[in-house]
Amino acid sequence: MHRSAHIDTFARDRLPPAEQWPELLFELPALQFPERLNCAGELLDAWVDKGMGDRSCLIGARHRWTYAQLQGEANRIAHALVQDMGVHPGNRVLLRGGNSPMLAACWFALQKVGAIAVATMPLLRAKELGQIIDKAQVSHALCDAALSEELVRAQAEHPVLQRIVHYHSEAVDGLEALSANKPARFQNVDTASDDVCLIAFTSGTTGQPKGTMHFHRDVMAICHCWPPHCLRAAAGDVFIGSPPLAFTFGLGGLVLFPMSVGASSVLLEKATPDVLLAAIAQHRATVCFTAPTSYRAMAGQVAQHDLSSLRKCVSAGEALPAATRALWKETTGIELIDGIGATEMLHIFISHDESGARPGATGRVVPGYQACVLDEEGQVLPPGSVGRLAVKGPTGCRYLDDERQRSYVLKGWNLTGDAYLQDADGYFVYQARTDDMIISGGYNIAGPEVESALLAHPAVAECGVIGQPDEERGQIVKAFVVLRSGHEAGPELARQLQDYVKATIAPYKYPRAIEFLPSLPRTETGKLQRFKLRQP
Repeated sequence: MHRSAHIDTFARDRLPPAEQWPELLFELPALQFPERLNCAGELLDAWVDKGMGDRSCLIGARHRWTYAQLQGEANRIAHALVQDMGVHPGNRVLLRGGNSPMLAACWFALQKVGAIAVATMPLLRAKELGQIIDKAQVSHALCDAALSEELVRAQAEHPVLQRIVHYHSEAVDGLEALSANKPARFQNVDTASDDVCLIAFTSGTTGQPKGTMHFHRDVMAICHCWPPHCLRAAAGDVFIGSPPLAFTFGLGGLVLFPMSVGASSVLLEKATPDVLLAAIAQHRATVCFTAPTSYRAMAGQVAQHDLSSLRKCVSAGEALPAATRALWKETTGIELIDGIGATEMLHIFISHDESGARPGATGRVVPGYQACVLDEEGQVLPPGSVGRLAVKGPTGCRYLDDERQRSYVLKGWNLTGDAYLQDADGYFVYQARTDDMIISGGYNIAGPEVESALLAHPAVAECGVIGQPDEERGQIVKAFVVLRSGHEAGPELARQLQDYVKATIAPYKYPRAIEFLPSLPRTETGKLQRFKLRQP
């Protein structure tokens, strides 16, 4: 590793031992990174240095900034971090707020001062925030004033968090007041390309959150792999979407990727489907990032909005059902770009462009990465076999001081926890999370396949499928269904849905039990929490 710029060496000291790291690949010419690298310099300052500072950059409810204006704001905040808050290179600084230009300015300011950004989901409560503060030993926080209550409560239980400064605030000790009279120029800390610049916490579908550590070069690596080969956006594009910036899907899709090509991005604090559709029309957005659930919900409202500006739509965060892909294309004419990423890998590593889309398949491996399907012993399986998805590339899993590193990395591969098969053409087809595979009467049944079949029925708005213990069959397939308006729950509809699934996929996969619910439990990033469906 290179000479670190960090005075506080907490993060580097708690990287996994080198022998537990995955193999890293830097074969693409664009992945040849210098020893010294600061991602804020590459993504923000470089555009101003090239004379393009007047380009539109970030658009929000309170601010509409060019690249030069964002740079000035980030530089003033950087001075406040150092002079007023006493932040040193390597300190962990928690970010809390909805998506906004100000949150992005805080993120870039942290990169400039060599600190480590620990972004958190806006809906987290004090207990969950406390887990993150404790795990990452967070000393400072920048928090939207509207979301201060839970963080203040967490601070009372975790005094390692010494200082909270609020933004979107008119207080005399708020961030705007502290930074108002600071210089608009700042000399970025000379960080190493392998200095940790962010700790992203997993979104919590399985239990205790894990902190994933990523370097300045990792941020640039994800900008040089999936976007140019699959998305192919341009400087004139206007990005928009729903994922929180604390979710690496959102950070990449709504800040890093647009800024890597000099484009602009609309940041919405609450991007529900109806709000997102209206904002696409209002801002003439061209590239949209959201989860399959949102695309399905938006499809029914498309006719009420002018979406003629929209040209690219990206789906990630959970598996994309073929029925949702077909529905979105039918209503908009746009082929969804599907992809799978992981917090541990930072962003998407299997995907496709519009011309390479194949219903039911996630896509092929993104240039810069390698992927395969492994059996339980770590041997590569032949095409058509279901096994554990394994991937490697320029990014990889480095958990913060966590024994689970040993189970995520095997023989240099990152094991994402997904069950996949790879077909003869190299397309990867999602089966289930490896812990969501249902074994019933000797058959392996992938819950998402049953979900896809149910979603194609006109009465079904949402559904989740799990394996329920059963004395006779080991497990049975159970479906939790949210109905569209106008349909009535009951035994007759349950039988109709069962027959529909039997006629759509292999009959042994049909849900032997169906429970109707008003809504499904999801994480803030839109992922279905199947473990909650398993709870009595």
